[in-house]
Amino acid sequence: MKEKHPLQQPPPHAHPPGTDVLVDVVLPCLNEAAALPGVLAALPAGFRAIVVDNGSTDGSGTLAAELGAFVVREPQRGFGAAAHAGLLAATAEFVAFCDCDGSLDPGQLPALLAPVRSGVADLVLGARRPLRGSWPLHARLANRVLSRRLRRLTGIELTDLGPMRVARRRALLDLALRDRRSGYPLEMLLNAHAHGWRVAELPVIYSPRLGRSKVTGTVRGTLTAVQDMSAQLSRTRTPGRTVPGLTVAVIAKECLPGKVKTRLTPPLSPATAAALAQTSLSQTLRAVQSLPVARRLLVLEGSPRPEDAAGFEVFAQASGSLDERLAALCSLTEGPLLILGMDTPQLTPKLLQPLLDDWSGPEPRFGSWLGPADDGGFWALALRHPDGDLIRGVPMSTPATGVDQLARLQQAGINVGLLPMLTDVDTIDAALKVAQECLGTPFAHAVAELSFTIDPLADAV
Repeated sequence: MKEKHPLQQPPPHAHPPGTDVLVDVVLPCLNEAAALPGVLAALPAGFRAIVVDNGSTDGSGTLAAELGAFVVREPQRGFGAAAHAGLLAATAEFVAFCDCDGSLDPGQLPALLAPVRSGVADLVLGARRPLRGSWPLHARLANRVLSRRLRRLTGIELTDLGPMRVARRRALLDLALRDRRSGYPLEMLLNAHAHGWRVAELPVIYSPRLGRSKVTGTVRGTLTAVQDMSAQLSRTRTPGRTVPGLTVAVIAKECLPGKVKTRLTPPLSPATAAALAQTSLSQTLRAVQSLPVARRLLVLEGSPRPEDAAGFEVFAQASGSLDERLAALCSLTEGPLLILGMDTPQLTPKLLQPLLDDWSGPEPRFGSWLGPADDGGFWALALRHPDGDLIRGVPMSTPATGVDQLARLQQAGINVGLLPMLTDVDTIDAALKVAQECLGTPFAHAVAELSFTIDPLADAV
C-alpha cells in the first residue's frame, strides 16, 4: 500500500467532543509554575493550551493539567524540542507559539491570527514592544543583530525574531523543522522563506517575566541562543552569486475570474481558479524577490495588487501575440534578461542556481538558458544579450514551442544551457502534481483547501 500524501495524513489525536478549538497554543514550559495560572487564564475563547513540560521540577506539568491544559511531556531539553513536540500534538487548523513565563499576553494572539486566517499572510510574528525592565540590553542587541542578518540574507522585513507567532498547522509540519535548540524559531523563518511564505509582524506588548529566565535574562543563555541561531544562518545561503546587471521579468495577467486558468474550470469555479492563479503568481514573485539580481520587473496585463508590486518595477504588457509580447521585454533592459511566467509556483532560487553560477563567473559557458515545461512549452528563458528577434516568430502555446525556441537560439549560434523541466499549472492534475512538489507553500495549502478530492495526488506518489 502506498503511503498517504502528507496533505492527507490524519491528525495524531482529536479534540475532546464538544470543543470548538480554532487555534492550538504551544507553550514550552520549564519551571513556570508562578506564571502558568495567569497565562492560561488569559487565553481567548477558541484557543487551546498545549503546555509542553520540558523537565520541570516545580510541578508545572501537574499544575497545567489541573488548570485544564493539554500537557505534553518532552524529556529532550531545548526550546526547539519542546516547541516541536507541541506542534506534533496540535490538531487545530492554526497553531500559535507563545512563551509561558508571563512576558507575553495570549490575549494578543487573535490580532496575529487574523492575517493568517484571512490569507493575507502565512506566518505572523509578534514584534515585541518592551515595558521597562522586560528586555535586557544584551538580549535586545543580540536580537537586533540577528534580525539584520536575516534581512540581508532573505529580504524578510522583520524587526524582531519574537517567540509569539501564528501559522497553519499543516503548513508548519511541511517545513520539516530539525533544530531542537534555540535555533528553532529562526529555522522556521528560513524554511518559510525558502517555501515562499508571506511573513509579517505586528506589535505586541512585552512585560517583565515571572520567575527566573533561562535564556534572555542571562548573558550565558543569550550567547547560547545567538550561537544556535548563527549556526542556522551560516547553513543558509542565497543560491547563486550576483549576476552583474541581470534583470528578471515576470510576465503575467491580472487574476480575474474567467480571464485566467480557464482550463481549471471545471472542476473549479472561475473565482476559485482565479484565486489559485493569484496564489501561484504571488509565490513566484516572492521567489524572484530573493534572487540576487539588479532589477525585478512585473510585466502585467491588467492592474497589479500593491502587495505583488512591492519590490518590482511594473510595466504593461505590449500588444500582439505572445511571441511579440515576450520579444518586447528585450527592450526593457540593456543587460542580461531572465523571463519567467506565472504558472510555476514550485520555482525556487535553487532551481536557477546553474544559470546564476554560470553568468556570475568570468567566462560564462552559455549565452542563453531555457527552462522546458513538460507540456512542450518553457517556463524560463534567459538571454545574456537580449534580442527580440531571438523570440519573435516562434510559434507559442504548441507542444513544440520549447523545441522551436531552442532551435531558434541554436540557429543564431548561441550555446544554450537547460534548466530543470517543470510543470505549468494549467489543469487540475497539474495543480495537484505541483502542490506535491512544493509542500509547505501557500500554493500547496490552497490546493489542499479545494473542495474536490485530492486522491490523485496520493496516487502520483
